[in-house]
Amino acid sequence: MLNEVITELEQAIEKAQAALKRELAKLRTGRAHAGMLDGVRVEYYGQVTPLPQMATVAVPEPRLLTVKPWDKDQIKNVERALRESDLGLNPQVDGQLIRVPIPPLTEDRRRDLVKIAKKNAEECKVGIRKARHDALDMIGELKSDGAMSEDEADRAKKKVEEIVSAAGQGVDGIVHTKEKEILAL
Repeated sequence: MLNEVITELEQAIEKAQAALKRELAKLRTGRAHAGMLDGVRVEYYGQVTPLPQMATVAVPEPRLLTVKPWDKDQIKNVERALRESDLGLNPQVDGQLIRVPIPPLTEDRRRDLVKIAKKNAEECKVGIRKARHDALDMIGELKSDGAMSEDEADRAKKKVEEIVSAAGQGVDGIVHTKEKEILAL
């Protein structure tokens, strides 16, 4: 019983940390990477579609992305979506290809990105705390049902707190690494 509670807690923590890593991967640093455009949504035949599902994104140079829509008629829609995204990009259409130069980040924009990273980290920690709450509730139910003694429940709660504390430190480490990456010139 206790092993199931711990396993569920660890799985919830892994999911929260994976979501944090995905969100942080979308944040710009000084270099171009194809994952930057994962959050861009394009109006595609009446449906809002993620850009990677309708175009090829390549990184030919460290400060340039190229986007090649599979449907040539959608170039204008893709350009509009890139321009309207909150990434601060200025795409240029070149025939059937869209070139997206990545401007260097200003100091203010770097600070804003660090704030966004910290906000994402806090959301991840909220998810971890929710998983802790669920685990403690399950332990309480097991204790009240008589499936676990008072001492076992106390040890289990202590184990849950240790796991959650380690997960919080892991989140801090992930965000600290991303913060260094963002602030690096």
